[in-house]
Amino acid sequence: MKKLFQIPVALASMERKWLVPLIASSFISITLFLAATVSLGASSQRTRVWGFLTSDSDASRATYVEDYLVQPPPPSMPAPPRLGYVIQGTKGDGLRLRRVLQALYHPRNHYVLHLDLEAPARERVELARSIRTDPTLSEVGNVHVVGKANLVTYRGPTMVAATLHAAAILIKQKADFDWFINLSASDYPLITQDDLLHVLSYLPRDLNFIEHTSNIGWKEFQRAKPIIVDPGLYMNKKSDIFWATQRRPVPTAFRLFTGSAWFALTRAFVEYTVVGWDNLPRIMLMYYTNFVSSPEGYFHTLICNAPEFRNTTVNHDLHYIAWDNPPKQHPLTLTMTQLGNMTTSGAAFARKFPRDDPVLDKIDEEYLGRAPDRFTPGGWCLGPTEDGQDPCAVRGDINVLKPGPGAKRFESLILRLLSPSRFRKYQCVIS
Repeated sequence: MKKLFQIPVALASMERKWLVPLIASSFISITLFLAATVSLGASSQRTRVWGFLTSDSDASRATYVEDYLVQPPPPSMPAPPRLGYVIQGTKGDGLRLRRVLQALYHPRNHYVLHLDLEAPARERVELARSIRTDPTLSEVGNVHVVGKANLVTYRGPTMVAATLHAAAILIKQKADFDWFINLSASDYPLITQDDLLHVLSYLPRDLNFIEHTSNIGWKEFQRAKPIIVDPGLYMNKKSDIFWATQRRPVPTAFRLFTGSAWFALTRAFVEYTVVGWDNLPRIMLMYYTNFVSSPEGYFHTLICNAPEFRNTTVNHDLHYIAWDNPPKQHPLTLTMTQLGNMTTSGAAFARKFPRDDPVLDKIDEEYLGRAPDRFTPGGWCLGPTEDGQDPCAVRGDINVLKPGPGAKRFESLILRLLSPSRFRKYQCVIS
């Protein structure tokens, strides 16, 4: 055994000056080999982690170990999304539209305000003037008042046409938005825009929030089979829809869906409805022209019959709405007594509110931190608050968000909606 560990005679007789360099070079070679092995192992881990974010062509160019070591760190927070709003009202809603706008306003977003044709021109001009003379709104330039108003008939397809009109305006203006949200003058936010944008920052931008069901029940006989005509399509004065004596069968070329008239739709789906590279959006629009309460069916049926979008739906409209039991035609009017239920719902919006009801002041004070006739403060507001000064008079970085308690409430709702036990289960289900 001792012979195995004896140093060869040739090595022992080697000159002493070569011994130290030999041992040193061997040590350095082993060290470099081990370092390269560890680096390659670590870089292969990075390659697997970052492979979701880089293309195959990028990975193929990373030939050397150093190429893996210079990979950028993951971002600490995703970029906030941008929202496109349409807020619609009728005669006497000019001041209400402005109040909803102030409660919802954020410089990152885009807003279309529509007072329908029943509102006098003077009211529409006054609304546009208030937007134009506001220093922040005029400087940012992200609020558009529809000048050529549409006549909107209750339960008729003209509401769908007005909503598509607003979406087309945003697309034509090349407005950058990730979700398109429709509201009315009787809606109001329950959380700040910083709360909403913060939570939405962590969601995929292809989720469409729209309450829907294929179990249309009594609506088959009272809405789908009757044939109606909306005078708002061809008259200058508003009047109720009128009914044809003939009835029609339920479609067999597509499945009918119905649900809430309020939603938050992705830009991709909005462009699909407006541009219509497939013919399905036009077919649906023609069919729902004679459908009772078409705002509660057009977008729902379209999205659930479009293969590229049916798996993107989240079955909720992000609203708190109270109904009678059994539900009647209109929801209950919200007052201070429902404030607790609004809070626990986690919803971003609620409706319907009476005009200038004290519950709106309470929401401003406790949920939004908003003073009368001012914007809801957010991370973009850098001004002082002493002596009643408006913090939003000084505008800072619009990408900075300061979420509050509302973000937690809204996050809880989103987590419930996207839970594995619910998300796919309620997605465009054919019953």
